[in-house]
Parts: sequence; C-alpha cells; structure tokens
Amino acid sequence: MSGGFDPAAFRTQVRRLLDEHDRAFGVADGRHIVLRRQIENGDDIHSRSTFPGHITASAFILDEAGRRILLIHHRSLARWLQPGGHYEAPESLEVSALREAFEETGVQNLVIDPWHQASRLPIDIDSHLIPARPQKGEPEHWHHDIRYIVRAQEGGVSPDLAEVHGAEWRDVAELEGIAPDALRNLRKLGLVRP
Repeated sequence: MSGGFDPAAFRTQVRRLLDEHDRAFGVADGRHIVLRRQIENGDDIHSRSTFPGHITASAFILDEAGRRILLIHHRSLARWLQPGGHYEAPESLEVSALREAFEETGVQNLVIDPWHQASRLPIDIDSHLIPARPQKGEPEHWHHDIRYIVRAQEGGVSPDLAEVHGAEWRDVAELEGIAPDALRNLRKLGLVRP
C-alpha cells in the first residue's frame, strides 16, 4: 500500500459495485466472471500492468436533453466509442471517468449525472478484450470498464488529437452498436430520449 491507496479496499469496492449493479439491472450470472475471479485471486486490478485484466472508467457524455451523445474515434481500435481509459489510483472511479472524458474531448464543465449520486452505482460494467500490443509489451487482455453518465452542453468540442482521431456529437441511438446493455439501462431509467 502506498500513498494511502489500499488495493484490497479497492477490490472490495469493485466487488460491491458488481453485486449491486448486477442486482439492480438483472445482469446474468457469469457476465463478469473474469473480473470476479481476479478479485478473488487478489489481483491488483487497479494497475494497468495487471493481466489478464484491469479496471478502466468511461463516460457516456449526454446532452441535457438525453438525445445526443459525444463519441470519440479511438486511435488504436479505429472505432467510435465513448471516451474512457485506465483507472488511476487513488482517484475515485467517477473522477477517473471525468478525467478521461475531458482529456479526450476537451469539453469543459462536465458533471456526473445526479442519478449516480442517488444510486451510488455505475450505469454499466463491461469486460471486453483488448488486442495485444507487442510494441508496448501488452498481451491480449481484459478492460473491466466501469461506466458513468456525464452531462454536458452540446458544442465546445476540442479533442486531443494525440489521444483520439476526433470527437463528434451523435444520436444517442448509436450506442446500440457500441454499448447495447448501457443503452438499455439508460432507457429503462428514462435518462435518454428517442
């Protein structure tokens, strides 16, 4: 333990989020099996050098009406996705999502949606495989992405082109091809509009 960060307490926090999120949204048993196994094994899931996976945080940046979402074109994956990246201890998961959202889009005055304060839950938790990057010494591995709703006024996009190829406001329905479970949860809660 260094700098006041406790990896065991972080694992406990993530396990609690998993349990409560899965109950709240009816997530099927086994969906988070790799992450749960890593928690049980005592892996340092907070560290980006931990394999087979580690924690990331991302932001679904919605306009005030919930009709538009700000997406970035990911450099490595060459896809339109929500902004996000590696968790950096000792940040909170919400702060990590906000930091990544700002770094990749340049949008000012981003705020976590009030739903999170009331529920104390992320809107989605998704584990997905990331291709190997031999030039960085990284094998194929899992990103266990803890996802938050962030609100912003449409406009004011100034993406960091060292991080992303671009950023654009798109129709929220585009999440269907990116994060369908998150879109289902957003719709269930009435946080987005058709």
